[in-house]
Amino acid sequence: MFSVTVRDHMMIAHSFRGAVFGPARHLHGATYIVDATFRRAELDADGLVLDIGRAAAELKAVCGLFHLRNLDEEPEFAGVNTSTEVLAKAIADRLADRAVAGALGDGARQLLGITVTLHESHVAWASYERQL
Repeated sequence: MFSVTVRDHMMIAHSFRGAVFGPARHLHGATYIVDATFRRAELDADGLVLDIGRAAAELKAVCGLFHLRNLDEEPEFAGVNTSTEVLAKAIADRLADRAVAGALGDGARQLLGITVTLHESHVAWASYERQL
């Protein structure tokens, strides 16, 4: 299996519901380093998994949907704890939609999967992996 990973970042604000979250139940900010890994079994005719420039641009665009936003105010997250895991899935799903739509180039139509990892700090991160 071949893979290519691109990286971006985003800063968000949010709060959580539930005693398990302790002080994070209050509004707070988070800065995430976001890695998106694209996988396919065989390389394309040019010897690539996908166009890395397009992958980076699409990840930047997806991160931009959340960057500098209070996720508590976003209708799609109403009633949802926007944990690192939930956000990793939201980003992976958007990247998958863009890959299927052709935004990542024709070669990306042969992708088998995408993994998105959000690094909360140098000691903690969470990932979501999905197939295409």
